[in-house]
Amino acid sequence: MLRATFAGFSTAFSSVQANQKRLDIVGQNIANMNTPGYTRQELRTSSLNHTHPVSHYMNGAETVVGFGVHMDTVAQIRDPFLDSQYRNQMQKSSYSDSLNTSLTQLARFLDESDISGIRNAFTEIQLTLNDMQDASKINDPIYESELRTKMQTLTNMLNDADRQITKAEKDEFSRLDGTGTNENGAVQEINDILKQISSLNRLIKDDQVFGQPALELMDERNRLLDELASYIPIEISYYKDAAHDGKDAAGNTNTQAALNEIYHLDGNGDPFAKKDWPDDLRVEMVYQDATGATQRITLVEGTIGSGTDNIGSVEISPTLADNDPFDASKINLTFNSSKYFDRGNASGAIKPSESVVFEKTATGITNQFPEHSGSVQSSLDMLWKDGSTPGVSDARGYGFYRDQLDKLAESFATVINTINIKGSPQVNGADDPTQYLLANKDDGTSKGITAANIGINSQWSNGTVHVGKSGESSNDTVLNLLQAMTTTYPDNKFMDGSFANIDLNGNSFGDFMNYTSTILANDTYSNQFSLKNNVVVLNGIQDSRDSISGVSLDEEAANMMVYMSAYNAASRLMTTMDEALNILINNTGLVGR
Repeated sequence: MLRATFAGFSTAFSSVQANQKRLDIVGQNIANMNTPGYTRQELRTSSLNHTHPVSHYMNGAETVVGFGVHMDTVAQIRDPFLDSQYRNQMQKSSYSDSLNTSLTQLARFLDESDISGIRNAFTEIQLTLNDMQDASKINDPIYESELRTKMQTLTNMLNDADRQITKAEKDEFSRLDGTGTNENGAVQEINDILKQISSLNRLIKDDQVFGQPALELMDERNRLLDELASYIPIEISYYKDAAHDGKDAAGNTNTQAALNEIYHLDGNGDPFAKKDWPDDLRVEMVYQDATGATQRITLVEGTIGSGTDNIGSVEISPTLADNDPFDASKINLTFNSSKYFDRGNASGAIKPSESVVFEKTATGITNQFPEHSGSVQSSLDMLWKDGSTPGVSDARGYGFYRDQLDKLAESFATVINTINIKGSPQVNGADDPTQYLLANKDDGTSKGITAANIGINSQWSNGTVHVGKSGESSNDTVLNLLQAMTTTYPDNKFMDGSFANIDLNGNSFGDFMNYTSTILANDTYSNQFSLKNNVVVLNGIQDSRDSISGVSLDEEAANMMVYMSAYNAASRLMTTMDEALNILINNTGLVGR
């Protein structure tokens, strides 16, 4: 039996069409090789075969041959595993990069290796006391005035360092909230990204339902997912919506209603073809609760509902204006889930949002992100983690360095004031507690001294209080003050153990400042080392992803030649078929006429 007359033409024509489409796609790829976020496209095809041959019309010896190629769809070339790896690494890189910004800001006023700061102020006080130790200079007001000036310089530096830390905290808060800047903070950016992903989910699905692949929209959505991963840890999943997930209302998968969601059924209820229904995309944020267990909250739930039903949000409070003076411990971050979740199987018309609150309490932080999980975690670490609060000692933020300065200010004031009181004339046979040199500027007393409020006693400035001159020799107090500057704390031997309760980690006052600066330097170096490694790994994953999803001019040029050769061959096949048909029609049966 002769095959259908134009079957060969159909086969050749389908090949010409497919290779023409492939050449069009090559042109699209080359045109967008420098477009940010563009994913290389390809044509996916399948063979056209006899699906329902009518056997009684066919010769028993007939060999069945296909009818050419079918163009299934134009698709992106992506590797979901590399996408996941890239976003996980993006979280680590963004964390290190944000932390580096914060530590660099601290280093500007705490790194004693580059600036003449608090450590040098202690040295100047020690040099002045060294000049005053001569008994002949004790009563010289010029030397005492110089000592007061040096101590005033030190207290000013401590005050300024505390102000700088507060400013750094406010800047960090602004990076979250956007307050006081002309740019959006992380909270606004996250909410904007969620809204855009939600809108793209709906647009992409609408296009795919009507047979359009919406590849450029998917590129934009993937770019936004990458950006979102730089702020918070996320997990991406694809799923069929509740009307096409293969489950009936009771959750069964083996009923006719469940099968009808996935397959086209014949009159007997048997599936004969699978329905091609597009996937929805879910975005979940990953976090750890107070017990350390990993939890998730849905921030984007496919295309269910209407309006903002399918997206969550993030809120930060209080605003900076409501927090005066600034107190980082009062900040809380609230993540609200989408109104619908669990693949749209919500009970009732709209299921209320779930909320997860990140806040610092006296016992620790309620919820945390996994280690090194984006810039938001970096900001919260710097604002909350002081190295002493239970459960949050794995990082040293602004609170740690403020505590270090407060400890230094309080210890220095305690030692200096105690020595001067003991070296001043007694009143009614007891030490005169008014003869202190360093005071709390807020209330004028010698109590509750911190780096923020340490200052010179106003009575010392107006001449009512002086450096003590009592004792066996008039310079005993100065000698004790000089010894206090070089003593390491705790030290039970100095002043009969009076300062054994002062702990500066075995350092003198000046060395304790060096000790704090060294901690900052080590933290900075360690983080910079991590940042470099994270960026190298991120670039490696990006290169791997680009090798699959990116456009290579060499590869596209090679594909162009292959497709053009196939196009020419298919065209030649049509010519050959035409020649064969011409012979069949015009030359068959002429012999013997």
